[in-house]
Amino acid sequence: MSQTIAHSRADSRLAGLRRMVRMVNDMFGRLPWAVPALMARLIPAWVFWASARTKVDGFAIADSTWWLFENEYALPIIPAAAAAVLATVAEHVFAVTLALGFFTRLPAAALLGMTIVIQVFVYPTAWVTHGLWAACFLVIVARGPGWLSLDRLLRLDR
Repeated sequence: MSQTIAHSRADSRLAGLRRMVRMVNDMFGRLPWAVPALMARLIPAWVFWASARTKVDGFAIADSTWWLFENEYALPIIPAAAAAVLATVAEHVFAVTLALGFFTRLPAAALLGMTIVIQVFVYPTAWVTHGLWAACFLVIVARGPGWLSLDRLLRLDR
């Protein structure tokens, strides 16, 4: 008999816990996608914009950038000079378009590709940082930019 009462109390507590978890999940589920989408766009866009700005001196690629791509960032397939130009332009353009939410899935996918290259060929021990960037890019590629974007304003994305 006492086992039945204990079982009943445990079932009751479990049901109460389930209700509480559902209530919290429902509350968080009301958060519009636009809010996390905006953060998933702005935070990594800022990182790549800041990186891009260190690569230039005025409107020219900085001497330090050439050195970094020849020595520290050396990639096995792309020549250093081409990689320096491509990365500098891509970081500037894709950071801005991602932040604005303009053709959003393309810059998110491109920056995801850059992140993978950086992870594999340049800084293979920085997987935590690169994983966070990749997660942001993946959710934007999968779910889109949200309604706080030029894509939505111009009806380019759902």
